[in-house]
Amino acid sequence: MAVKYHGAGVQLKAVMVKDLTKSFGTFQAVKGVTFSVEEGEVFGLIGPNGAGKTTTMRMLSTLLQVTSGTATIFGKDLVTETDEIRKIISYLPEEAGAYKNLTGRRYLEFIARFFGNGEDVEKMVDYGISLSNLADRIDDKVETYSKGMTRRLLVSRALMFKPRLAILDELTSGLDVISAQHVRRTVRDTTKDGTTIIVSSHNMLEVELICDRLALIADGRVVEMGSPAELKDKYDADNIEEVFVKAVSP
Repeated sequence: MAVKYHGAGVQLKAVMVKDLTKSFGTFQAVKGVTFSVEEGEVFGLIGPNGAGKTTTMRMLSTLLQVTSGTATIFGKDLVTETDEIRKIISYLPEEAGAYKNLTGRRYLEFIARFFGNGEDVEKMVDYGISLSNLADRIDDKVETYSKGMTRRLLVSRALMFKPRLAILDELTSGLDVISAQHVRRTVRDTTKDGTTIIVSSHNMLEVELICDRLALIADGRVVEMGSPAELKDKYDADNIEEVFVKAVSP
């Protein structure tokens, strides 16, 4: 993990979230979530479906307005500097899709043109193809891709322009073992190029393989936080799934 420092021994935080809440009418989906993410790490928001992970991710990605609380991304305020934040982040929702009538290459080119032109587009696309490991199928239409291949293309799309922060929701949901392994490896490798990553997942066994630290979320609240090793040691558990059960038990 590449941790950077700013000033006289002050660690630069990529993300700082404090008492973040989100309400939909009378229903409160996120109830005062607090955590921080260090620059260069893979941070996991872990919990069952309905725990508040996706709502938190959508607030951080500027797609949902914050009800209360504060958050900054590389020092930029989530509420008052939204446009600046959008320039340095990428967000990949679980239900994302690609244009099926385009080839994989044309799809990456289409997205890349939002972030550059000329040689920059070419470099982004080449990088995206290398991340996807789809070189032998990149000129086939997306409609011919399997679910795993499509997800690999989408993850590459989210990472190819080297955002400062990538927010990836339910990273490998529904993927076969081989595709899931490739996506996890891609995420870990991308931090070497300077991207900080937040992933959400309800697959608690998988996150041990890629996350430097985790925040366990239940019922809209963070119930525990730490590295996988720290959490397993604290709860005398064999895996993060067991940690979660013990952490939320009365």
